[in-house]
Amino acid sequence: MTDRPFANRIALVTGASRGIGAATAIALGARGAHVLLVARTPGGLEQTEEAIYQAGGSATIAPLDLADGDSIGRLATAVGERWGLLDMMVLNAAILGTLCPVPSIDAKEFSRLLTLNVGANQALIAAFDPWLRQSAAPRLVALTSSVGRAPRAYWGGYGASKAALETLILAYADEMRDLGQLRVAIVDPGATATAMRTDAYPGEDPATLKQPDVVGEAIAGLLSSDFPTGHRMRVDG
Repeated sequence: MTDRPFANRIALVTGASRGIGAATAIALGARGAHVLLVARTPGGLEQTEEAIYQAGGSATIAPLDLADGDSIGRLATAVGERWGLLDMMVLNAAILGTLCPVPSIDAKEFSRLLTLNVGANQALIAAFDPWLRQSAAPRLVALTSSVGRAPRAYWGGYGASKAALETLILAYADEMRDLGQLRVAIVDPGATATAMRTDAYPGEDPATLKQPDVVGEAIAGLLSSDFPTGHRMRVDG
């Protein structure tokens, strides 16, 4: 095994402008993948792109709002026209929403939460499924949270979105099980020093948490392995 196991492979990472998404993109780029960087913030994407170049890799930035299904479709068309396939897709982008009792959840915010955390990921799968099928060894990883499986007070909105995402991803894995080489995994990053974690736990000392690059390296390692489809992984730091 070389130190560039993903040479000549195309990867797409959402939420790649910072945190776990950026760290995962950098880890994949350092291993030889050409990484498509997706997020709303061009400046953050440019920083990730530069870090990938510094690591000896290559990347293409794709600033877009994942709530816009048409933009996702246009990106998939562009990827298909340029490369004709997609080897790896990491569905990382998500929003936290307001942590509050279930009766207090704002309907508009909840709708946006479900759109970004669930609907956008379904749209990405629908748009890129044809190109994943063209890969000799396609891989899909979606990031989740423990509250998706273990409900917790005040986390109802975010937890519901992650529970729905897990169901969606594992259903897709089951549908594709006998139709090709696609392998699907769900990753729970655990407590990590990210902006979302700070929003959820503003009084917590980030120095006590693992850094995003620990999670990024773990995801890259998973993607280079022959994990069984439907696999779950928790990253402990």
